[in-house]
Amino acid sequence: MYAWIWRKLPFGLPGKLAGSLLLLSAMVALLWYVAFPWAEPLLPFDDVQVTQESGVPGDPLPGDPPPSGGETPAGDEHDLPYRTDENNTPPPTPSPEE
Repeated sequence: MYAWIWRKLPFGLPGKLAGSLLLLSAMVALLWYVAFPWAEPLLPFDDVQVTQESGVPGDPLPGDPPPSGGETPAGDEHDLPYRTDENNTPPPTPSPEE
């Protein structure tokens, strides 16, 4: 098929190269603006559900400690394996050169 297209493009080698780039650009534009937007709702990329062993999202795992009464803000129930307060300090100012 590609050999047939190459033979049918006019104007020698420069015309064949320009025609090939034009056909390639048209195919990319057709995919980008027509085919991919049409297919996006059919793909499950946005259908994400995280469930626990019980199958219900948000249920605690067996052995998890019960939620504490107000110690941490909502949505911040997990211990981080690193310190977050170290990044909040401003960088040191350079000393003036003498």
